[in-house]
Amino acid sequence: MFDNVRADIATTLDEIREAGLFKPERVIGSPQSAAVTVTAGGRPGEVLNFCANNYLGLADHPEVLAAAKDALDRWGYGMASVRFICGTQDVHKELENRLSAFLGQEDTILYSSCFDANGGVFETLLDERDAVISDALNHASIIDGIRLSKARRHRYANRDLADLEQQLKETQDARRRLIVTDGVFSMDGYVAPLREICDLADRYDAMVMVDDSHAVGFVGAGGRGTPELHGVMDRVDIITGTLGKALGGASGGYVAARREIVALLRQRSRPYLFSNSLAPVIAAASLKVLDLVEQSNELRERLAANTALFRAKMTEAGFEILPGDHPIAPVMIGDAAKAGRLAELLLERGVYVIGFSYPVVPHGQARIRVQLSAAHSTEDVERAVAAFVDARAALGE
Repeated sequence: MFDNVRADIATTLDEIREAGLFKPERVIGSPQSAAVTVTAGGRPGEVLNFCANNYLGLADHPEVLAAAKDALDRWGYGMASVRFICGTQDVHKELENRLSAFLGQEDTILYSSCFDANGGVFETLLDERDAVISDALNHASIIDGIRLSKARRHRYANRDLADLEQQLKETQDARRRLIVTDGVFSMDGYVAPLREICDLADRYDAMVMVDDSHAVGFVGAGGRGTPELHGVMDRVDIITGTLGKALGGASGGYVAARREIVALLRQRSRPYLFSNSLAPVIAAASLKVLDLVEQSNELRERLAANTALFRAKMTEAGFEILPGDHPIAPVMIGDAAKAGRLAELLLERGVYVIGFSYPVVPHGQARIRVQLSAAHSTEDVERAVAAFVDARAALGE
């Protein structure tokens, strides 16, 4: 049978390549850090890494690594079970309690990823009597999670409060309504207007859910994310997030929410019920990450300084950077092939970045999404800017 399918798949792959949308994998032979060693898929050797979600530089932090090594001896490698059978250790409950306190929520439930967390919420809480109102640029995991539910689906234009209010007016017959938004939109670095969203939710009796994956750990005065930034920690009903970005960069996700919501998720959320428990080594290391985040502002301040420097220097050099102060700093190119070629030229100059084009971003809005880290030095940032200038010249721009 597969022989009949093989040619069709090969044709599809050729079409992806011809459109300039093929995503080759570069192989790294070193730990995730400000600089990494590329062993395949690009120029071999050490390069500066400006495309990781390692915002606080904790992926190879000595204290995090020490906590992980200790956890292997104490808790073992894996649970080989789901949570409700024999997959719950003290360390899982401790992490859930710490996340709840950190995020200002009543309870937290761990998942193997934030993709799974978003996949487990909507189907559990909503049915055909309900409506979910989603920002048009929400992450793919939210979109897929909504598809799993029977709720009526409504979409509002990105961060458009007038459109959101119109959707709320049109769904007043629903039993339950859930507004869902990214806290930070990953392709643009734009922050959702959470205070205004919560105001509309109060006015129209709706719940609010935020995926804060690109904010928790470094956005807000205490790194508690966009609800803290906007002063609405007590007004957001559901927060989903990841342990795989600023909070250590490994894997794992969570839902932090009202107590009753988490209790229902433990009983009926399919990704939670049918997936192995988060590896105990990740849970234990994540506790150390929270210690580091809560004990000092140093890493957040360094990240903010690197972000401001990069954005200023690139603007001075004549590049178009989407406005904002988030460490996601999209360098707008426009043409997909040109963005891909520029990324290759940058790698040749010792800077590892990735070009993004349709369907990840709209047609004609191809970009290189630069992501700053607290692990970068001032010299790293200045070297990256110089490489952009040199690569642009080589591109003939």
